[in-house]
Amino acid sequence: MRIFQCNHCYQPVFFENSYCGGCGHLLGYVDSVNEMFALSSYDSSWSINGTQYTYCKNVEHGVCNWLVPEYKSSSYCTACNLNRTIPDLRIDENKELWAKLEQAKHRLIYSLQRLGLPVISKNNDLSGFCFDFLSSAVPDKNGNKPMTGHKSGEITIVLSEADSIQREQIRLSLEEPYRSLAGHFRHEIGHYYWPRLVLSDEHHLQRFRELFGDEKVDYSQSLKTYYQTGGLKNWQNSFISQYATAHPWEDWAETWAHYLHIINAMDTAYHFGLKGDPHLANTEHMEIQSVDPYTNVSFQKIIEETVPLFFAINSLNRSMGIPDIYPFVISEPVKRKLEFIHEILLGHRIR
Repeated sequence: MRIFQCNHCYQPVFFENSYCGGCGHLLGYVDSVNEMFALSSYDSSWSINGTQYTYCKNVEHGVCNWLVPEYKSSSYCTACNLNRTIPDLRIDENKELWAKLEQAKHRLIYSLQRLGLPVISKNNDLSGFCFDFLSSAVPDKNGNKPMTGHKSGEITIVLSEADSIQREQIRLSLEEPYRSLAGHFRHEIGHYYWPRLVLSDEHHLQRFRELFGDEKVDYSQSLKTYYQTGGLKNWQNSFISQYATAHPWEDWAETWAHYLHIINAMDTAYHFGLKGDPHLANTEHMEIQSVDPYTNVSFQKIIEETVPLFFAINSLNRSMGIPDIYPFVISEPVKRKLEFIHEILLGHRIR
């Protein structure tokens, strides 16, 4: 993600900041221009390039700092307008968990917009997508506990995934090397875009089947088999995660999520101007020259720079006594899958 500044005092600020720690001005993000703007007080008016803006309605809950043009009928921003169900805010703990969900979701929408993908709310258009943030302690009308997943543009994220302790317990029970809120959002949105980017294009669909397999294989039975057997052995040779072996759709969603991991990490490194040279023998391949992943058309260049970047970040984490931030090995078959996604998205932007 790019680095933002207060446009009043030029103090660097985080994407989620609603006020500047340097000058005390209020901060608001305008997604249509990807910029952060400062305002002296609530008594003033957000006037940007001749358009009047107001805060998204969810600012009152402290979960959003995006601005909405006053001429729009909705009082919610692009990201918050995607919500269909939010947690019961009468429960204090839910407020904190919801804030974490919103942070991950807003960053997801930033990425989708930078990639030029359509962000359409199912609340306004049935072809779009929406989010249901549900508690696993509250069963649905059929008595079933909600589960994180996607169905026809409806993305459910279970509230407990925002609880770091519970999420870690689930990660350990499933023997996963990595589990994060960002990963859930990126995975589930991958399911939403698959029919729009792959199924709708015969050439893409044929290539998908060559790389990921035949998606017509029974999905429910595949998942049942996966949870009974634990998936393929030696999965690291051809898949980015063990869960990716469950079904071609899950392989796509897992690979899609990792593509977004890579793009976001490189985008942040690029805007920080990160460079690195370990000054060791025969380590030219470990030099870091950050590139802009949203404008660089060569996936080969992106992946070449990502490998040493993650190695450096993992080394920093180990020096602090915490786990690797990216505990994965990208095999050649996975590289081809990632490049396939890159080419689809590049072609989509060009159109």
